[in-house]
Amino acid sequence: MSHASKKRKFVADGVFYAELNELLIRELAEDGYSGVEVRVTPMRTEVIIRATRTQNVLGEKGRRIRELTSVVQKRWKFAENSVELYAEKVANRGLCAVSQCESLRYKLIGGLAVRRACYGVVRFVMEAGAKGVECIVAGKIRGARAKSMKFTDGYMIKSGEPKRTYVVTAVRHVALRQGMLGVRVTIMLPWDPTGKTGPKTALPDQIVIHDPKEDVAMVPTGSLDPTKEKM
Repeated sequence: MSHASKKRKFVADGVFYAELNELLIRELAEDGYSGVEVRVTPMRTEVIIRATRTQNVLGEKGRRIRELTSVVQKRWKFAENSVELYAEKVANRGLCAVSQCESLRYKLIGGLAVRRACYGVVRFVMEAGAKGVECIVAGKIRGARAKSMKFTDGYMIKSGEPKRTYVVTAVRHVALRQGMLGVRVTIMLPWDPTGKTGPKTALPDQIVIHDPKEDVAMVPTGSLDPTKEKM
C-alpha cells in the first residue's frame, strides 16, 4: 500500500467514525448514548454502541438495533451481513463525560437552574470516584449578554501526556428560548491498576509509599572472635 493510499484510508476511517458518531448522537441521545467503537475484522465490521440504557438501544425483541444496522448498512454501502451492531452498558455512568454532558443538557432543557444543574452533575461525578470535574456553561444564561459559568471540584490536569489518558471531555449544545447554550463537561479519571475505572499507568508525579518489611533476626554464620585465626 502506497503512502498516499494509506493517508486516504486514515481520512476515510476518520470520516466514517465522525459521521457514525453524529448519527448515533441524534438517534440515541435520550437513551444515554456514551460513545461508539468500531472494530474491523476480515469477515465483518463490528460496531459497539456504549450507552447507559442498553435495553432502549436494543428495542423490543431487538427491533431497534436491527433498524440501526439496516440504516448503517445502506448509508455506507456495506455488503449484506457484513456489519454487526452491539450494545454495551456503561460500567460507571459517573465517570463517563458524554453521559454526564447529556444529563446536564436534559436538565437545562427541563428548566432547571444552571447553578443547581451543574452542582448536581459535579456532586454525582465526585461521588463516582473521579479525581476532578469541571462543568462550563456558556451563552445567554441570564439577560441579553452572553457569559460563561464554570463549576469545578477536585484536581484537574490541563496539559502534558497524562492528559490524553486521564482526562475525558464532552461538548453539547442546548437550544433554549433565549438562545443557544454551550455545555462542556471534563472529568479526570482516577488511577486504577486493573484498568476498569481509569488508566493503568500512574501519574508521573505520583509517589507510592510501600510498607516497611518486617525485621528478621540475623543469625551468625561463623566465629565472632576477631583474634581467632583461621586454620
